[in-house]
Amino acid sequence: MNEKKEVGEKAVDYVKEGMIVGLGTGSTVFYTISKLGKLVQQGFSIKGIPTSKQTEKLAIDVGIPLVSLNEIDHIDLAIDGADEVNRDLDLIKGGGGALLREKIIAKAAKTFIVVTDSHKNVDTLGTFPLPIEVVPFGYEMTIKYIRELGGNPKLREKDGNPFLTDNGNYIIDSSFQEIKHPNELEKNLNLIPGVVDNGLFIGLADAVITIIDKKLVTNVRRLI
Repeated sequence: MNEKKEVGEKAVDYVKEGMIVGLGTGSTVFYTISKLGKLVQQGFSIKGIPTSKQTEKLAIDVGIPLVSLNEIDHIDLAIDGADEVNRDLDLIKGGGGALLREKIIAKAAKTFIVVTDSHKNVDTLGTFPLPIEVVPFGYEMTIKYIRELGGNPKLREKDGNPFLTDNGNYIIDSSFQEIKHPNELEKNLNLIPGVVDNGLFIGLADAVITIIDKKLVTNVRRLI
């Protein structure tokens, strides 16, 4: 069973004709976007807002019409993946480096649905290193402050150079072991000068479509 394909395609059931849809980034939502593209080619009418340049390219390739946030006043539904999700449906995101745009779009959406395979389900967040987007200026000082909050921060690199987000920023990946108070950590990290945002998505997910005991499950926080 391809869990990513199963949950990614299931999310398409919640997309209705005429919706403005936030399109997430990653290997699971890839299947969501691919299936939406097939429906669009059959005459299904939606507009997409991508969370990354990677997703923008994929959406164009499969034929989904795109709009920018500056052109619309609402997003009906956003669908995205996660690196970890706990029982409260709180998330760690940002493994692909698109956390800032993902959070902007998730916050703007009337409904935010997360698609994950079974390996992403955890009791307590924190095994996956928390991505933190920071401005390049003074990033070493920013790392120092993250360490003072109990993290073990490392600059993300690609091909021997600092990884750059679509916004031209750096990513600091920081292990916190167990994050028992994610809401508090999210706020404290964002108070650090130089931090743009972090990959803790607290209280944003309305539902998580996942696999539990080899069965497709939709865990709901709010009506969808």
